[in-house]
Amino acid sequence: MYRFNEDEIVKEALAYIESTYAGHYVGNRAGDKKEEIQTIDVWRTLGIESESCQSNILKYIMRYGKKDGFNKKDLLKVIHYTVLLWHFTQDED
Repeated sequence: MYRFNEDEIVKEALAYIESTYAGHYVGNRAGDKKEEIQTIDVWRTLGIESESCQSNILKYIMRYGKKDGFNKKDLLKVIHYTVLLWHFTQDED
């Protein structure tokens, strides 16, 4: 249906995003929830979540093709941070 396999790319990106919830934690509990605090929760507390997402988008897109060649994981990180940036700025429209 999609000429450039966008549906498969989006599925792979979603699977990658889901996998990130099992790692990269600060280690404390988030209030009453059983979730652990992620670095992005700290960014939100500091009010720098959008800027941090933008910085990480730039970091990973600039290293794509340089560090470890054309590393698909860098593009997956760009997609993830772009989705997060979209989430954090959707009320600003």
